Amino acid sequence: MKTQDSISLEERYGAHNYRPLDVVVHKARGSWVTDVDGKKYLDCLAAYSAVNQGHCHPVILKAFIDQAKKVTLTSRAFRNDRLPLLYKMLYDLTGYEASLPMNTGVEAVETAVKAARKWGYTVKGIPENKAEIICATDNFHGRTTTIISFSTEAQYRNGFGPFTPGFPVVKYGDAGELKRAINKNTAAFLVEPIQGEAGIVLPPEGYLREAARLCKENNVLLIVDEIQSGLGRCGKLFAFEYEDIRPDMVIIGKALSGGFYPVSAVLSSKEILGVFKPGDHGSTFGGNPLAAAVACAALKVLLKEKLVDRSFKLGKYFIDKLRAIKNPHIKEIRGKGLWIGLVLDTKARPYCEALMKENILCKETHDTVIRFAPPLIITKKEIDWACARITKVIQSLA
Repeated sequence: MKTQDSISLEERYGAHNYRPLDVVVHKARGSWVTDVDGKKYLDCLAAYSAVNQGHCHPVILKAFIDQAKKVTLTSRAFRNDRLPLLYKMLYDLTGYEASLPMNTGVEAVETAVKAARKWGYTVKGIPENKAEIICATDNFHGRTTTIISFSTEAQYRNGFGPFTPGFPVVKYGDAGELKRAINKNTAAFLVEPIQGEAGIVLPPEGYLREAARLCKENNVLLIVDEIQSGLGRCGKLFAFEYEDIRPDMVIIGKALSGGFYPVSAVLSSKEILGVFKPGDHGSTFGGNPLAAAVACAALKVLLKEKLVDRSFKLGKYFIDKLRAIKNPHIKEIRGKGLWIGLVLDTKARPYCEALMKENILCKETHDTVIRFAPPLIITKKEIDWACARITKVIQSLA
């Protein structure tokens, strides 16, 4: 089936809740994908950071196939022999003594919200149904009805009310506003250490450190959403490490499976996750043996191939190369590690479409930002190749 045939079928039978670029990917390996017509592209999105380890990594693929031949799903009605290994690996890697596995990122966010509320009632002593979780402007934590209730993006909310109460919103990066918003009913502060969907937005230096101090001072849980920023994307294992803090809860997903399977988790202490009793919360697929085997392999690849360090070094190289492009339409280049936003003073979509014709796949976010987030296995030579084409496109559209 050729490109246009596939697009026609999708347009006819699919729901139109996405506006993808008109490339139809047929196969992928490493940092490259190939479309149905045989054309190769450098993937500079990495499935929104889900394939940090590269497409179809052979180590993760083997773990996936080997486990699929044994047992894929038991539900949590029974124990399986893979999940304890994931628990131990997450502890060894992060130091968080407890974890709760789920499937998608937004499920993990919902899990953290429920844990924070129950902790607020059973530990902090907040009156029933009065718990508040403070969130930040321009946040993105997922698409469920509860999560969009605290989104400040009009499109994410339009037509989906009524909304879940209990989520006051403060300006991202403003510690003073956070301080003023905290009250006796505040259970938690939920924040992205770097905002991805907002356009790779970094908070002011010291913001997260001050937020952590305020939370500790007021017996409020600090929850960081590292679904996109974590597991090496930002040049550290977690973005919060840039501020040398220790959040109470960390939400991870995406690269936790290397792109093979939906796997997410909430990391925390036994005290906090201990508020859940049998029957309080769960998931048929969460913590299944196939997911656990894949996640363990994905984490092993991250460590063995030193992808976190690679992201830090090559991210700086990529950013420097982009900053060397001189064009009046470029307002800013910002990012950490291999998570970079090229901010324009005009619509970014035409640039992404032109880059596709130059065999580079990336995506606009918030209209005027081009997001570059290639697999962490990308080479310096591939970055040079990409930057030559990025320069060509930016200058040609000027």
